[in-house]
Amino acid sequence: MDYFRANSDEILNWLGWHARLSALPLVFGLLIALPLGWLARRYRWLYPPLVTTAGLLYTIPSLALFILLPGLLKTRILDPTNVVVALTIYTVALLVRVVADALAAVPEEVLQAATAMGYRRVGRLLRVELPIAVPVIAAGLRVAAVSNVSLVSVAALIGIPQLGQLFTNGFQLSYQTPILLGILLSVLLALVFDSTILLMARLLTPWRRAVAR
Repeated sequence: MDYFRANSDEILNWLGWHARLSALPLVFGLLIALPLGWLARRYRWLYPPLVTTAGLLYTIPSLALFILLPGLLKTRILDPTNVVVALTIYTVALLVRVVADALAAVPEEVLQAATAMGYRRVGRLLRVELPIAVPVIAAGLRVAAVSNVSLVSVAALIGIPQLGQLFTNGFQLSYQTPILLGILLSVLLALVFDSTILLMARLLTPWRRAVAR
């Protein structure tokens, strides 16, 4: 607590950056993964190449990606945009299969009933398929959120301000307190993201609470 009080302004600034750098890729990654997952579900021949490519993207080391992106995006090495783009790639890599499998799990009789009620393809997707797929997609999003909170810390090695600075400072000073504080704040941030996603999924699926009663 003494260390936190002495450095609270800087640590809270790092926490804010860490939250933004973790959350933005979740939003962008989901927006990209939803149409890709739908395409993989709609056109089964696309499923293998899309899922395989996504899996290969996730194997790229994060530090290497942080270093390579400035040259590809024409940004500065310390530009947070590099981290957002890198983690968006990882989020898409995690969610493409999740979205495709979630949509594929919607029962065929439900799809037929929606079609019989007059829903066209887009309306059926937005009003029927996606709502039913929300719990599965939310589960994948929770994994991506925790992964992002962890991966953001690596960007401290190239000077991006966030909680990873506590790890590098602690290592340089041979002082455990910043490292332990960084771990604690990262875990708490991951829990906040996880709880938020759970709450949003719960709000988007009110019929599940009705069935539970």
